[in-house]
Amino acid sequence: MTPNLNSSDSPRLRFAPSPTGYLHVGGARTALFNWLFARHHQGTLVLRIEDTDLERSTPEMVEGILVGLRWLGIEWDEGPFFQTDRMELYRSAAQTLIESDAAYYCFCTKEELEQQRTQAVAEGRVPRDLTCRSLAPYEAQRRRDIGGSAAIRFTVPEGGSTAFDDAVFGRVEFANSEIEDFVLLRSDGVPTYHLSVVVDDIDMRMTHILRGADHLSNTPKQIMLYEALGHPLPVFAHVPLILGPDKTRLSKRHGATSVIAYKDEGIVPEAFRNFLALLGWTPPDSSQEILHDRELIDLFDLSGIQRSNAIFDRSKLDWFNSEYLRATPAAQLLPLIEEEWKKVGLIPFQTSREGMESTVDLVKPRARNLKDFATLFRGYFSDEFEIDPAAAQKFLKDDAVREMLMELASRYEQAAEFSEASTEQLLRSFAEEKGVKAGVLINGARVALTGQGVAPSLFAVMANLGQDRTATRLKRSKEL
Repeated sequence: MTPNLNSSDSPRLRFAPSPTGYLHVGGARTALFNWLFARHHQGTLVLRIEDTDLERSTPEMVEGILVGLRWLGIEWDEGPFFQTDRMELYRSAAQTLIESDAAYYCFCTKEELEQQRTQAVAEGRVPRDLTCRSLAPYEAQRRRDIGGSAAIRFTVPEGGSTAFDDAVFGRVEFANSEIEDFVLLRSDGVPTYHLSVVVDDIDMRMTHILRGADHLSNTPKQIMLYEALGHPLPVFAHVPLILGPDKTRLSKRHGATSVIAYKDEGIVPEAFRNFLALLGWTPPDSSQEILHDRELIDLFDLSGIQRSNAIFDRSKLDWFNSEYLRATPAAQLLPLIEEEWKKVGLIPFQTSREGMESTVDLVKPRARNLKDFATLFRGYFSDEFEIDPAAAQKFLKDDAVREMLMELASRYEQAAEFSEASTEQLLRSFAEEKGVKAGVLINGARVALTGQGVAPSLFAVMANLGQDRTATRLKRSKEL
């Protein structure tokens, strides 16, 4: 194995998901923090797939994780590496620990272990398998030679404690008496998490381990392994958990938790990155919330990570999304919007990119998500759109109003000029001629033109739709 980098070297970090599920919010936040730290310090981010859970890991889940990371904009520098390709490395490390008396063969059956565990729980103590620990080496080898099935367990010191300085939580200490002799290698030769993760982190020269606070209790076991294998410790930094609004662990009942599900809901990746970064991390200027990638990278530091758990506020995510939609150039948004159009079979009537971008700019200040461009704003891009029944009932229920809109359509057809200013002047003059308030016609025309009771400036909408399309849609008022 290659020794760890010196502290003066650029940092090396890893994101190491298990492909037993898709990329969820917690994992995405961990990946983002690692990426930000690596980029801030011109370091290296390694992607490692921890797929030793052979029964639950699937290629589909691996692909789902990769797709989620790419959508989120997390670029790794090395990998992906797969633990199933490195099994001999783990077995060799376990054998090294056996030879140095830091581990021992355990021949206990599942039934025997369960009996010991039940008894320990009944006596109010930590289950510790010491039966095979006392076997003489020659006896353990004899049993192995005759085909005895054995796991390999780590020999946890019986006294004292194991402590480390966490970059987030400070000094953390665990009594060794509370830690059982944990399994390193199962009897079938498959490594456990503790062995594989430490061997990989040593071999891949990790300098910083940045992960969720739910791994705090795993850390003393891994520190023991580092010391037994003769390698210096990396910097450990455990980030707070992400909870739902009810202060329980984030789950499906709080809404989507898979990263790709948020993509499907029309969240833009830049907004999601910004939102995730502020879940458990506070920038130096805590009043600043909209932070683009360069700003996040420049500002990110472990000292800003909070100890308290973060709360996932969906309304806050939606706010971030609307802010990013409003600020993002239409040319950059359009490819994402076109994906939404493709899902619903919408073919825009605009024939040029310039025309589509102009319409996007018109409506994006009111957008909450990308899906709005294929649903709520469908009438701005397609002649096939639905009329909001409530809006029609409120603004088009009067036959007289519909008749006036049809007549207004004829006036627009014959207009020599068709601009925002000219369409407004024509409508207001027409309203005065008919003895009605202009607002009555504006509200009714808005529904006829867009299907909605709320829209951007009506006259900007008219100019955007064009003279023919505006007249045609107003003529259909009688049918609404």
